Amino acid sequence: MSALFDSLKRPLGVLAVFAVLLPLLGACATAPGTGRTIFTGGLSEEGEAELGRKEHPKVMAQYGGSYTDPELNAYVTSVGNFLAQTSELPDLKFTFTILDSPVVNAFALPGGYVYITRGLLALAGNEAEMAGVLAHEIGHVTARHTAERYGQSMAANIAGAGLGVLLGGPAAQAGGTLGALLVRSYSREQEFEADMLGGRYLGRARYDTRAMAGFLTQLQGHSRLEAALAGQPEKADAFNIMQTHPRTADRIERALQQAGVNPVADPIRAREIYFQKIDGMLYGDKPEEGYIRGRSFAHPKLKFAFEVPEGFRLYNQSRQVLARNSDGSAAIVFDRAPKAYDGSMTDYLANVWGQKLRLSGLEAIEVNGLKAATAGASNGRQDLRLLTLRYDAKTIYRFLFITKPDQTAGFNRGFRETTYSFRRLSDAEAAKLKPRRVRIYEVKAGDNPGKIAARMPFAEENLKRFLVLNGFDENVVLQRGQSVKIIAE
Repeated sequence: MSALFDSLKRPLGVLAVFAVLLPLLGACATAPGTGRTIFTGGLSEEGEAELGRKEHPKVMAQYGGSYTDPELNAYVTSVGNFLAQTSELPDLKFTFTILDSPVVNAFALPGGYVYITRGLLALAGNEAEMAGVLAHEIGHVTARHTAERYGQSMAANIAGAGLGVLLGGPAAQAGGTLGALLVRSYSREQEFEADMLGGRYLGRARYDTRAMAGFLTQLQGHSRLEAALAGQPEKADAFNIMQTHPRTADRIERALQQAGVNPVADPIRAREIYFQKIDGMLYGDKPEEGYIRGRSFAHPKLKFAFEVPEGFRLYNQSRQVLARNSDGSAAIVFDRAPKAYDGSMTDYLANVWGQKLRLSGLEAIEVNGLKAATAGASNGRQDLRLLTLRYDAKTIYRFLFITKPDQTAGFNRGFRETTYSFRRLSDAEAAKLKPRRVRIYEVKAGDNPGKIAARMPFAEENLKRFLVLNGFDENVVLQRGQSVKIIAE
């Protein structure tokens, strides 16, 4: 502390501190949505719009672009614009995008860029629920939460720089780290504000304001199911949109009360219209990413397929396919080599992919007519089995099998079967692979949830998937003529 006081006693030290802290003054603004004064760090509304324009292409690339259904896109945009016109920024040009992703998510960028995934659209039960999601994201824009987070980061960095003047570099670095933590996600207070504003816009547009809390319950049911299917029921939050949007149904209700949002008489729900719009929408993985079908993975565009051992679950990720067993003690990672290689597969494995490993038992093999090579390795904690396959002159595929040393022998047979399950698909086989789609089904006499769920093409938990997809509990009684969502190929 004496160094701090000594610096303040010196005129130059005082001037340095004020020079660093001066940018904190005069960089405040009033958020249109809340009327609250926020520190923006000098980020203007024009700057927010420019930031949104720059980040938009990155979002599109990360999520696989927009979903190419003009009618559905026009529908979502019309609902979004209707809500935006009720906001405090009716003249802001909002851009609403359906992302071509099965992940259940929605978010907004500054400048009016609002995103909703087709995965979330499949889960919503009516137009009011979709509108509630859009209204919440519009609320983040009108409250200028991104500018506020930017201001928080700037304040932390400037404060850190000020401490750096007085105490040296490490303090400045600590300030920068704090700033990064502050902008990592929206705070609970900001989510509360977005719910207040979203409820306000829903009410002004005559939508059912209860849809916000009701849909949140369905989102939480979906996250629990996904976690259970992944063999990690204790990690439901990791499969939940609420991981980035910390909210509860009770908190949403309090937000609506605090905002003075009253229930709307004869509110818009538009369930049947919504069902008509999403009927036929792609569900799950798209053809460009390949399909998981039980323990099999097949790619209709790249024309190959393989199967993982019994007890393993597959996960299709952007750059790889992952499989792991129920307790997570063993895993399989499949991907495509980033670059072409002209040499043999043994040379590639030894000199490129496995060059930093101490390989053992390196050998050339053949897998269903494809040149391949395999070798073992260990990092002390895990045993590794590497496999490379040349698909064609430009394409090499790779498997990495990972086990605990004391369990490796027990997985050898299953991993060998996976190795020799890899094969090319003929044009006819690839053409038979079809994506899954949301379909609207009319309940017939004698139907029950179990009977309808049996129509769906999943390998497990069809009934639970059907109930979550429709927001039903286990005691639901279906009525003849009722419309429900199912998944079909």
